[in-house]
Amino acid sequence: MRRSLPGGPGRPIRSTEPEGEGRVKPSDDDLREKLTPEQYAVTQRDATERPFRNAYWDNHEPGIYVDVVSGEPLFSSLDKFESGTGWPSFTRPLEGDNVRTKTDRTLGMARTEVRSAEANSHLGHLFDDGPAPTGMRYCMNSAALRFIPVADLEKEGYARYLKLFEDG
Repeated sequence: MRRSLPGGPGRPIRSTEPEGEGRVKPSDDDLREKLTPEQYAVTQRDATERPFRNAYWDNHEPGIYVDVVSGEPLFSSLDKFESGTGWPSFTRPLEGDNVRTKTDRTLGMARTEVRSAEANSHLGHLFDDGPAPTGMRYCMNSAALRFIPVADLEKEGYARYLKLFEDG
């Protein structure tokens, strides 16, 4: 069960730090150098990785998932569930302000695309067939994410999320 931080039970926590202060999205050349070809294709060109052949679809370790480009905190393992799709799926974002949605009309249908707020990285898609408590399925591409285990949260600059994983 997900622990609650400020904002009340079951609500995504909100950062008290200003979003994106002092950060600039890397240039396209820098992104091509920093990211793998698959990470670049997914985050910058809206590609979709192959199901069941990606880093996090079957990851069960506690921690958080951040944007591979900007480091924005996006999802928690506490909200991850087995969707059977072959992609990591979550019931809700860690901080609602860190994700944005838009209509995606590719493939001859209307879907809801999920992007990171700061880096505008393509993350995946949102569907309304998820489990309780939200009924939502954030179906994400592993290539757009970087997993940070609980043991590394403080070292990586995400200590404020440790409270989510405390027993008690």
